[in-house]
Amino acid sequence: MITVFGSINMDLIATTARLPRPGETVAGHSFTTAAGGKGANQALAARRAGATVRMAGAVGGDSFAAESLVLLTQAAVNLDFVKIADEPTGTAHITVADDGENVIVVVPGANGDVTAADARAAVSQMSAGDVLMLQLEVPPEAVEAALDSARARRVTSVINLAPFTADGARLGAKADIVVTNESEFELFAGKSGFSDAQREAEMRAIHERTGQTIIVTLGADGVIAIRKGNIFRAPGLKVDPVDTVGAGDSFCGYLAASLDAGLPFADCLRRAAVAGSLACTKRGAQPAIPDAAEVDARMEARG
Repeated sequence: MITVFGSINMDLIATTARLPRPGETVAGHSFTTAAGGKGANQALAARRAGATVRMAGAVGGDSFAAESLVLLTQAAVNLDFVKIADEPTGTAHITVADDGENVIVVVPGANGDVTAADARAAVSQMSAGDVLMLQLEVPPEAVEAALDSARARRVTSVINLAPFTADGARLGAKADIVVTNESEFELFAGKSGFSDAQREAEMRAIHERTGQTIIVTLGADGVIAIRKGNIFRAPGLKVDPVDTVGAGDSFCGYLAASLDAGLPFADCLRRAAVAGSLACTKRGAQPAIPDAAEVDARMEARG
């Protein structure tokens, strides 16, 4: 069983030839909306990977609430711990230029109303060996309460340190498994400018000090991890990326689902890396998350 404790948003996406300068208005080509939020994205990815998933978080009492949950509902994700908050549903206002550049304004809304009590209530329904998945788009005190409760109940905690915040290093230190990209890992480690060898050495140093599993995604270069004293690497697929917005959350959801299924760790990494690569071949976050049949077929084809 996987519980994802985190954010739920509606993404409001406009496309334009170029981004406007300060004070300038430009014409756009198109406008779309899509369910999002890192928590909801990862919950959907874990469900599409084949896991039984519970989502815990908050939406508002507005019209965006149902829209933000529609794909989770269709996928039969348990929403018993999604509360209706006084604030409106969280939104991400995204402008994308033809060259791929983008600007994003996130309004947390209901995500900011998630509390430590909500975290403890969600984790109280979990059993030893279950997997708790976390990110940093809800208040840090709620994330911390979830981590502390998971440790007390012997639940495996996985934290994706995105978007990295001032509390990221402190909260990351409380998790069993830490997932970052390259830049987030440097912030977590408190150092910058790593070469590949230096990154691996720093991962090993943190692991030896804490015992944590450390995972760093490397974009087109796949992923590197350390667990139980061993270094693991997994390549991504060679794809022509259309949109990378859903790659990280697809990786995390598939990782959590594979761990929950008891797969060998090397296979967990490979499966997650393939899922992250496939998510780059479609636009959007939740619409781009691949299903298990597609991921497993690509893994089988690779041997």
